[in-house]
This record gives sequence, C-alpha cells and structure tokens, in this order.
Amino acid sequence: MADSVLRDKSKESAKSVVFLCREMKLNKKESVLANQLLRSATSIGANIHEAQYAQGPKDFISKLEIAQKECYETEYWLELLFETDCIDEKVYKPLQSDCGAIRRMLISSLKTIKAKNDNRE
Repeated sequence: MADSVLRDKSKESAKSVVFLCREMKLNKKESVLANQLLRSATSIGANIHEAQYAQGPKDFISKLEIAQKECYETEYWLELLFETDCIDEKVYKPLQSDCGAIRRMLISSLKTIKAKNDNRE
C-alpha cells in the first residue's frame, strides 16, 4: 500500500533528523536551527500518520497538505544548515534526497485523492 511506504519513509527520515539534531546539540552547533529542523521534520510524519485517522476526505487532504508544507520547510532548514557549514554534504545530501522523495509522494497522493474527491462531488 503506497501510503504505508510514505508513512515508513517519513518516519525513517524523521529518525535521521532526530539523531542529527541530538548530535548538533551535543556539539553545541546552532541549537536554535536544530530545533526548527527537528520540529518541521517530525511534523511531516506526524501529519501523515494522523491523516490515516482523518474524519473524511477534506480532513485527509488537509493533513497531507500540512505535511507537504512541513516538507518544504524541512528542506529550507537543511539547506540553510548546509550552506552555513553546520552540516556537511555527506549528512545533507541523503536527508535532502529523502525529503524530496517524501515531497514528491505527497504531491502524487494529494493529486490522486483530490481527483477522487472531485469525482464524488
């Protein structure tokens, strides 16, 4: 089931960010930015997970749209941390790639559910 792949991928990505942010805080590197990254990255999976318990198609769409926005925000924080030398390329690239993959899955899922929802109305 495609949505379980999305849930799994977002959770694994969030775990990687948790470990990264933990390490950044231990090394006293930009804890304010680490906190921002941590919030947005973990929110992606939380909203995807919450969507499976949506009260209807509109609520489901809303949760996935929030997850998509958080994905864009996460990409921003990752880029900022990389461009300010807080994280190196070997850390940045896989996280950015995961985030992009999740974003594309969200876009695809949203297009599908919106098309189905439009046909019902």
